Amino acid sequence: MSDATTPTPNMPSASDTPVVAGTAVAGTSIVAGEATAKRKPMPAWMKSKKIQPIISLVLLIAVWWGVTSAGLINSLYLPGPKAVWDAFIEANSCRPASAGSSRIVCGEQQYFLWQHLVVSLERIGIGMALGIVVGVLVGFILAEIGWLNRIILPYINFIRALPPLGYIGLLIVWFGIGDTTKIWLLFLAAFPPIVLATVDGINGVNRDRVNSALSLGASRPKAFLFVVFPSALPSIMNGIRLAVGFAWTTVVAAELNNGIPGIGALAYLSGTELNTPLTIACIFVIGIAALLLDWLILGITHLVTPWVGKE
Repeated sequence: MSDATTPTPNMPSASDTPVVAGTAVAGTSIVAGEATAKRKPMPAWMKSKKIQPIISLVLLIAVWWGVTSAGLINSLYLPGPKAVWDAFIEANSCRPASAGSSRIVCGEQQYFLWQHLVVSLERIGIGMALGIVVGVLVGFILAEIGWLNRIILPYINFIRALPPLGYIGLLIVWFGIGDTTKIWLLFLAAFPPIVLATVDGINGVNRDRVNSALSLGASRPKAFLFVVFPSALPSIMNGIRLAVGFAWTTVVAAELNNGIPGIGALAYLSGTELNTPLTIACIFVIGIAALLLDWLILGITHLVTPWVGKE
């Protein structure tokens, strides 16, 4: 009797079974692209770069309104969007001093909110103008005179590193509590970044261009005016953009003492009076003004340096 068993034919395993498009394995569809086909594509209007920020803003306001309406946060700490809007409208209009009173009060702290903003912009404008003129001039001098650069630049970095509240008391002692102190504070916030940007811009100028202009017969003033300055201008404009941001964030510190009218002072005083809706309204105004200033600086930069990115 033979021990040999009858050989069985090789049975194909599950892994060897060919998969045919359109079939199903273990109840799961494997049709190519079916999973993605079930996903609805995003509407074209939601892909717009202009619409997406608006959607984000609407969602933020909706969440803000939902949280405050549900009473999850005390209105003293976070009032609702309507309360903030009402405070903004009230700060820009006239109203009776109290219910039934015949005395009319206009704005806040005897000024409309837009007047507070305009005064703050005027202070920043003066401080920035001084910072640009002096900062660019000092930057050019330090870039051209090496030994003076090594002596002066550390002090400029020292001023840049100081927070505004660190020396506002000294400025008040020197210049009093008037607008002079505020303008000095804004100037000191804008001056260092403009100097540093000017120095970096000049040091980054391609010297071959300067030498080529000189070899073609251009005088040094013409080489500076038509080669060095245009080459350094993009860096200078970036420094001015940073300086505007620093100066604008310093406006509250600049207006802590005798800052009325001023949007920074109004935000501070309304906070001390627990007028949270007006404080948030001032914060929104300060932020929107900062975005508009940054947009303005970017527009001026593109206007005066049209060759950037096209070389």
